[in-house]
Amino acid sequence: MSIVESCQVLTAGYSFHRKPFYSNQPDGIKNYLFRLQTDGRCQARINGKMTRIEAGDLLLFSPTEPYELDIHNELNSMGEQIVESGDYHIFFGGAWVDEWWNHHKRPNRIKVQLTEALLGLFRQLVMEQRRISNPYPEISSYYIRILCLEFDRMLSEHPIATHHNYLAYQIKNYIEENASSNFKLDDVSSHVGISVSRAVHLFKETFDTSIMQYTLDIRLNMARERIIFSPMSLEQAAESSGFANYTYFHRVFRSRFGMSPKEFRVIHREQL
Repeated sequence: MSIVESCQVLTAGYSFHRKPFYSNQPDGIKNYLFRLQTDGRCQARINGKMTRIEAGDLLLFSPTEPYELDIHNELNSMGEQIVESGDYHIFFGGAWVDEWWNHHKRPNRIKVQLTEALLGLFRQLVMEQRRISNPYPEISSYYIRILCLEFDRMLSEHPIATHHNYLAYQIKNYIEENASSNFKLDDVSSHVGISVSRAVHLFKETFDTSIMQYTLDIRLNMARERIIFSPMSLEQAAESSGFANYTYFHRVFRSRFGMSPKEFRVIHREQL
């Protein structure tokens, strides 16, 4: 069985609604569905009841599950009735997907951070499906497999999407995406809309490490890769990884890896 037969994207698109929309399929959809809410809000049937779906809600339905979606008028801050809902949706199936679905029990909804990496996966799948002539249909099959496994990883990181651990994962994503820049704790806390002390506490409570220590770990890993594989000077590798002070970088690098950055480069390049 080919990769395309075992894992196939049937349709993929993006919808933005400015008018009410309603869909009810009590007997379930014919294929698996990923639906990522990116803008506005709507309602979908989750665990037997209509539930508000907001930006950052990722929905997953199997062919056997009822699917009901309601995009209707809501009031904005001015008391005006509006309709606004944007989402990526991907229908897919195949033997690999069946095996993946049956391997674990998965919820219909998880809260996710709308990172450029995640949105990029959805955009790429939409673009692949829009190609009039596509001699490489297996590309979409690989992308949907990545998306399925990414879904599992997100579940393993925060299986119960409480408000508190969602904020903690927003902080974690911010650090990972901005580690190479010289941000401050104020920038992190402002990103999630809470105080610095609350951000520090939530992160430590969720991950058992501090924001600054996690940032240091990310930066050291970035620098290590650049020292081995890039032609950058050691100073450039340090600066591009978020270290403004090379003396400090040299000290923490030696503490972590047991040798200087120069020794590390020589030893590991000899092994390539």
